[in-house]
Amino acid sequence: MSRAVDYFFSLISPYAYLGHAEFLRIAHAAGATVHYKPVPLGKLFPESGGLPLAKRHPLRRAYRMIELQRWREKRNVPLVLQPKHWPFDPQLADRLTIAVAQQHPDAIDAFAALAFRGVWVEEQDLADEACLRDILKSAGIEDDSLIDAARSEETAKTYDSNLADALEVGAFGSPCYVIDREVFWGQDRLDMVADMLATERAAYSAEV
Repeated sequence: MSRAVDYFFSLISPYAYLGHAEFLRIAHAAGATVHYKPVPLGKLFPESGGLPLAKRHPLRRAYRMIELQRWREKRNVPLVLQPKHWPFDPQLADRLTIAVAQQHPDAIDAFAALAFRGVWVEEQDLADEACLRDILKSAGIEDDSLIDAARSEETAKTYDSNLADALEVGAFGSPCYVIDREVFWGQDRLDMVADMLATERAAYSAEV
């Protein structure tokens, strides 16, 4: 039975980048439908108990750097640990991802992969409109209206709606993969995502 995965993330998240290619490989191999749902982490964290990196304890920040190196090796993907333009305001890039998913669904996988690479490998500034236009072209998307669509009130409402959906289902970080309302938080849970997609088991629930 084909399933759908709600994919909550932000392009500013290194863990979403680290898991992105493997997640898509797993989802496509299982014939699952992926619903891209970028979320504003700056609004999600205060509502769900998370903290932005600058406010985390130094021990947690140090451990994060170790984990990024471990997973860079484990996933065998390039990753700049401290990109030149990170952190950046991810709103325009995240909202552009929404616009691409809505208007060019056949190109969304390519666009997201290139956008993640732009941040975490090529150290581009994804808050810059010109940079985003270059990424669109690299993904084979010739649509001059997409930046305006990303800035539109309609897309802003979708971005906030994704936030509401995340909170409603219990997705509290980036990335979260949600299958039948069962939340898998973190790219280190992708083996479990694969297991669920390979079976027809019912989703687990916190209500026991």
